[in-house]
Amino acid sequence: MPEGHTIHRLAADHRALFAGRPVRVSSPQGKFADSAALLDGERLTFAEAHGKHLFLGFGEQGWVHVHLGLFGKYDLGDAPAPPATETVRLRLVAVDSYADLRGPTTCALITDAEKQAIHDRLGPDPLRPADDGEGAWARVSRSRTSVAALLMDQKVIAGVGNVYRAEVLFRHGIDPYRSGRDLTRAEWDAIWDDLVALMREGVRNNRIDTVRPEHTPEAMGRPPRVDDHGGEVYVYRRATMPCHICGGEVRTADLAARNLFWCPGCQRR
Repeated sequence: MPEGHTIHRLAADHRALFAGRPVRVSSPQGKFADSAALLDGERLTFAEAHGKHLFLGFGEQGWVHVHLGLFGKYDLGDAPAPPATETVRLRLVAVDSYADLRGPTTCALITDAEKQAIHDRLGPDPLRPADDGEGAWARVSRSRTSVAALLMDQKVIAGVGNVYRAEVLFRHGIDPYRSGRDLTRAEWDAIWDDLVALMREGVRNNRIDTVRPEHTPEAMGRPPRVDDHGGEVYVYRRATMPCHICGGEVRTADLAARNLFWCPGCQRR
């Protein structure tokens, strides 16, 4: 599932390509056809993200709410758009650009009130300038749940997925099974600030890189990572491989139906 930096990047791309311009809106697949007909020819007024949720604003007509889920995918490019296939749920076309959405978990036209209800149930987002870690800390600091599970709970903190979860805990030497209430305030502040920096970098580069400069392949004289996820990481998808720092074996385990990755040598209880 795409993490928050991908959705914020999509929001920025939509603003750059379509904001303030009338767009042709269609649903070749047909599942969004009625709403597309209402929006066709309207101006896209704004695009924003909160966690893994994308919102495309169409003024008084409301907002298109998109959640990609596990299988959703966006294609954006220059016009002319390629022939539409029946898998395209939502197509936007402007004079010089287009966007195709396929396979999302959610693609729905919603009101301002419905949009606000989604924001209200989500935790703070490290990529939203008005958000900070206070609300998340209030929940984390009282919880017996593991910090690894809390970081994936979108009601606690929005936009963090499996990669950022594993990597930020490694970067701060925190055992993923520690309970939230066993974190210190200083540890939480460091986690939050690091997520802000890492995820902003993810938006800029459109990929996740989490290794510090002294641990890059060039600095360490090691081969670069080869993985369809891309990006240089410490532990994510590196189970049974040696840790870049201590040389110990990276572990994996199931936690809340997702694969957890960590280094027991660097992330001691």
